[in-house]
Amino acid sequence: MIVAFSVSPTGTAGEDGSVSEAVAAAVRVVRESGLPNRTTSMFTEIEGEWDEVMDVVRRATEAAGAGAPRVSLVLKADIRPGHAGELDGKIQRVERLLADED
Repeated sequence: MIVAFSVSPTGTAGEDGSVSEAVAAAVRVVRESGLPNRTTSMFTEIEGEWDEVMDVVRRATEAAGAGAPRVSLVLKADIRPGHAGELDGKIQRVERLLADED
């Protein structure tokens, strides 16, 4: 499965409204998990089995929310049993189709 998620504490933003330190804490948990992942400006994607992915999401949410009175979590999942390597595979298939148009 692939999970795309965004997590942000509320009530603890810096003077400029930034939550980058909290987001970095969450991304650190994801990267240390050893599961395939990527982070973009809006979401972090992680791939693995249900239990391991959801455990990482839970721990990343806890890390982002440390000291915050509230945490917002947005999560989207692509659950496709029997498939692995789709974090890159999905993108590669689309890129091949786009290249064929040239």
